[in-house]
This record gives sequence, structure tokens and C-alpha cells, in this order.
Amino acid sequence: MDNIETAQEQEPAHGLIISEEIRSYLYDLAKWANFLAIVGFAITGLMVISAFTVGAAMTTSKELQAMSMQMGGLGGLGFTIFFLIYAFLIFYPSLLMFKYATKAKIGILYGEQENLNEAISKLKSLFKYWGILAIIVICLYGMLIISAVLGGIAGA
Repeated sequence: MDNIETAQEQEPAHGLIISEEIRSYLYDLAKWANFLAIVGFAITGLMVISAFTVGAAMTTSKELQAMSMQMGGLGGLGFTIFFLIYAFLIFYPSLLMFKYATKAKIGILYGEQENLNEAISKLKSLFKYWGILAIIVICLYGMLIISAVLGGIAGA
């Protein structure tokens, strides 16, 4: 019985091996993700600032109010809400990239499996976010095409 247990303990584990080349690629990926996250945070900040400044200017300026009426009548509040939503859509993936980059660098440099697992989890969430957003955009385009076709049929 001892022979069976010893034989099972000596068998190598069948798992993935992360070579130095893969570690190098993951570390480079983490550096680029960190850069893109910082750029995303900067763009988010600029969008939030512009949402409040341009939105407020649109409500006080007669010329900008007239121009907003030509663009569909959004107005200052609509402009602010639209830009804040757009800023959030940029902020969330930037946050995921930043968390990925931070955890991946620590996991790779210090050989900490838990940090690398968490980094890959953040990367998975980032791709899931973009996938869901792509599905939403495709559905919106589909509805736009269908409404354009139905509008063309009704107009004919």
C-alpha cells in the first residue's frame, strides 16, 4: 500500500508552465496596460471637466443654446449627462487595466501566484466588459437599421 501512495506522490503535476519568455510578455503587457490606464484616467478627467463647464456654458449662453437646438435640443443638462456617461464608459476599463497592471507586475516580479491570478481575472473582466459593450452597440445598430428600413417603407 505504501508503494502505491509513493508512486502517486512522485508523479509530476500536469499544469501550465510559465516560461521566462511568457513572463517577459506578461510584464510588457502590464507596462502597456498601465500606460493606457493612465491615459484613460486623464481622458476621463478631461471629459468630466468638460461635461460640467461646457454644460454650464450651454445653459447660460444664448449662442450655445441656439446651437444645441440645432443638434437635437440636448441642452446643457443633456450634454452634461451624456459626457458623464461617456466618461464612466472610459473610466471603468481604465480602472480594470490599472488593477491588472499593478497585480501582474507584482505577481511576475516576485513570483506571487495569487497576484498573477487576480491580474488575469481583471484582464478577463476587461475583455468581458468590451464584449458586452460590443453586443450592445451591435444591437443598437441593428435597431437603427430596422427603424430606417421601416421608416423608408412607411414614407414610401
